[in-house]
Amino acid sequence: MKGVPILIAVALLVASTSYAQQQPQQNGQLPNGAPPSDSPIEPRPRDVPPGGRASTPAQNVVAVPVPVAPPRPNGPIQKSLVRITATEVAPDYRAPWNAGMLGRGIGAGFVIEGNRIMTNAHVVSNSRYLTVERDGDPNKYPAKVLFVAHDCDLALITVDSPNFYKNMLALKFGGIPELESTVSAYGYPIGGERMSVTTGIVSRIDFQLYTHSSIDQHLAIQISAQINPGNSGGPVMQNAKVVGVAFQGYSGDVAQGVAYMVPTPVINRFLKDVSDGRYDGYVDLGITYGKLQNPAQRKFLGLKDDGRGVLVETVVAAGPCAKILQPGDVLLSIDNHPIASDGNVELEGERVEMPEVVERKFKRDNVKFDIWRDKQSTSGSVQLDTVPPYLMQSHKYDVRPRYVLYGGLLFQPLSLDLLEAYQPTDLRLRHFFDFYVIDQIYREHPDVIVLTNILPDPINTYLAPYRGGIVDSINGKKIHTMDELSQTLAEPADRLVIDLIGDGPPLVLDPKQVEGARERIKMRYNVVREQNLQELPTAKAPDLQTKI
Repeated sequence: MKGVPILIAVALLVASTSYAQQQPQQNGQLPNGAPPSDSPIEPRPRDVPPGGRASTPAQNVVAVPVPVAPPRPNGPIQKSLVRITATEVAPDYRAPWNAGMLGRGIGAGFVIEGNRIMTNAHVVSNSRYLTVERDGDPNKYPAKVLFVAHDCDLALITVDSPNFYKNMLALKFGGIPELESTVSAYGYPIGGERMSVTTGIVSRIDFQLYTHSSIDQHLAIQISAQINPGNSGGPVMQNAKVVGVAFQGYSGDVAQGVAYMVPTPVINRFLKDVSDGRYDGYVDLGITYGKLQNPAQRKFLGLKDDGRGVLVETVVAAGPCAKILQPGDVLLSIDNHPIASDGNVELEGERVEMPEVVERKFKRDNVKFDIWRDKQSTSGSVQLDTVPPYLMQSHKYDVRPRYVLYGGLLFQPLSLDLLEAYQPTDLRLRHFFDFYVIDQIYREHPDVIVLTNILPDPINTYLAPYRGGIVDSINGKKIHTMDELSQTLAEPADRLVIDLIGDGPPLVLDPKQVEGARERIKMRYNVVREQNLQELPTAKAPDLQTKI
């Protein structure tokens, strides 16, 4: 399910939530930033009780048996766990014609049936080259990505070498672990090169924001086992079965011992989705709803005092529910599951949030509603699909940014990645981003085109105050998409009058001067291409078939 982007809440969560992908350790500090302790705790004499004196030899000391956990309760994990090294290139949104910044990350993965390796999407995103290592083998095996699900932070990769899977064991999946039950997380976190295992309890089962996309919310399980950089993609085990994939946690200055794993319902849905050879992604209702627990409000709507129903607040016109739902409707049930006034339904013996019913469905599946409208009962069904406008508010990976460079003016479509790159303070940009879906801004502006930067040149002197403005029209023609922008700028004209949304005079350019400065600007700023209008996948080198 897509979350409604509230500026303050999302900003705090994104700022405080970190992936468990390994990064270099600096200054010899511990992962939480604290310096190593130089004052060890003094040991107490073995026979001295706390606050007491040493016992006399005549006293008998009775040893209390301490339960010891059985060794390797989850079996030979070393034969299933792998270490993944990714060389990645992140897009440069401030200079989108450049290849981007080169980086390196470490993650974990584990072998499942079909000679496939499961890991996190953020471990392999924007990767140019992947290598996989297994326990007891000094070789690094080139790997390739089979499927990536950025909306639920899962991926499948494989190794073509016929010798790699020899003696490797495919892990099996279990169910949702019970609260307070013990789980073990395996991976390759900072602090060493060999496999690490941490143990903790299941402390919460709830819907959470998946920070890889920063817009999707799915079922997640909170565990107290330490999840550190390098644990990403590693299995979380219970009774020799995988019950989750470690994927994110809070930084040490925000919360201690709070980490999350992707649970098996999300994993199984991903595996079923890709079984036909492609990943269609999560479907969404495209609505927001509120709880109906206030007695006066329920009486006003004519509802029974039975604790059922949630109020539909907004309906996205581009979503599947726009055909049958409208703001003010009350949803009483979904697929014959009664909806409680707090938004929960009973599913497989558990109380879960209503969207969990949709979470387990796929593209082109149907969902049925019982609806209370104008104090009368009605019903209807919809065919589920994705809601494309939400993509503007999510992170994008493995694609080249779209842009148009004209006369040193850089035009780019508004996106989450763009906001993070430029950190604008213009409240108009924030409004267009936050309310892009809810206020249906996408209907008039499929692309919210922003003048993000100006490459200084004599032809664009004194235009700096226009930076950060949103394009409304050019020469009186409304501009809705990047394609329209490119076509309009290419049309013959004596002058270009660019109107930006809001008050103030328009921006004016002389096309003849722009044409005369093209090569000068390209050479001065190393501009390889003046525009890219499609989010095509980034070019990757051919897959290598041999180990190195």
